[in-house]
Amino acid sequence: MITKYDNQNRKKGKMHCLISFTYILGQHRMGINMKQTSKKQTSIKQNSGSIPKNSTKEIAFIGIMTAVICILGPLSIPLPFSPVPISFTNLAIYLTVFLIGYKKGTISYFIYLLLGMIGLPVFSQGGSGIGKVLGPTGGYLIGFIFMAVIFGIFIEKFQNKLYIHIMGMVLGTVAAYAFAAAWLAYQSHISFSAALAIGVLPFLLGDAIKILIAGICGPVLRTRLKIAGIKTY
Repeated sequence: MITKYDNQNRKKGKMHCLISFTYILGQHRMGINMKQTSKKQTSIKQNSGSIPKNSTKEIAFIGIMTAVICILGPLSIPLPFSPVPISFTNLAIYLTVFLIGYKKGTISYFIYLLLGMIGLPVFSQGGSGIGKVLGPTGGYLIGFIFMAVIFGIFIEKFQNKLYIHIMGMVLGTVAAYAFAAAWLAYQSHISFSAALAIGVLPFLLGDAIKILIAGICGPVLRTRLKIAGIKTY
């Protein structure tokens, strides 16, 4: 026979079971939340305390190719009939863009310009300073920016097509020389045709050889990097 007292005990037992189950469920959920929070905090610490490997590689490539431009840039052959010497800067830019693309290649060249403007003797014939950039031959230094961008677009849009790459180098060089000749004419107070005669025409044969060298060496170097598992762009 079930008494009123027995019913009360059963109700209390059910209540105790419900409270125990709720407590256990709450503890379980709290443990899951703590684990998720701990994982998030660990992930944040790792992300904030380290630099992605790709960014490190990009910075390294930009630094290396900036050094290459700084080494080849001062190398030049003066000409007695022209204020513009034969320079190897454009060859360095061709190779730089071939290897790391126009974005990182252009950044490398900008760093080179900055180093020269603050006083490092990295311009042609060991020149440096803002005066060099603003002088008669400064148009070449600025014009090479257009060359890097134009050639780089051809490199990245038409990969593994050497004849198009050569076309890109030619068009980039034409754009650079057009700007440089206009700059030279303005600074030297001569006609544009006279600027072309002393500042462009004497260098066309040498530039054709540089383009040929870059067209041969650039793809080979880039292929070697890919074989080594190094993706530059």
